[in-house]
Amino acid sequence: MERRRGAELEAVLLDAAWDELMESGYARLTMEAVAARAHTGKQVLYRRWHNRAELVIAAMRHRTGSIIGNVPDTGSLRDDVLAVLQRMADRFETLGPDVVHGLLAEAPDLDPEVYTRMSGVMGTIVKHAAERGEIPTADVPDRVLTAPTNLLRHEMLLAREPLPASALTSLVDDVFLPLVSGTPGRSS
Repeated sequence: MERRRGAELEAVLLDAAWDELMESGYARLTMEAVAARAHTGKQVLYRRWHNRAELVIAAMRHRTGSIIGNVPDTGSLRDDVLAVLQRMADRFETLGPDVVHGLLAEAPDLDPEVYTRMSGVMGTIVKHAAERGEIPTADVPDRVLTAPTNLLRHEMLLAREPLPASALTSLVDDVFLPLVSGTPGRSS
């Protein structure tokens, strides 16, 4: 058998991790099982990912696409933020609450970059909105930038069912847009 390398090997490893995750669930996922499925040794996995949480996040991004690699630019601040939140909600639905809760339990083992990625996405969206004149400035505090994504994560962690679209629109219309535009939200 020809030895796999580089991107080809990584794709095989991530596909194996995804398949093992979907078949066994997060709690029973082991590096050994992923390595066996990929027909390699677990040291090959550990050279790329320090632990199963990092491996699962990489497999998820491989399977569902990276949000930061495809920042929405619909021409509307509201629609851009809704698109990001919908991608996050879709990913949650694909993974299911058990995987998300498993990752949360191992959150201290993750690179802090995992928690700061959405600030860049939201910063790009806000910059585009300011350039279009939708909001007065792109100079928005990080806590405001990440408010909708962090609040969505919080709601998803508590949910056992997919969130309704109304939850996403409320995060945008009632929380985020008033914060960046300086005007009150739409609902009471």
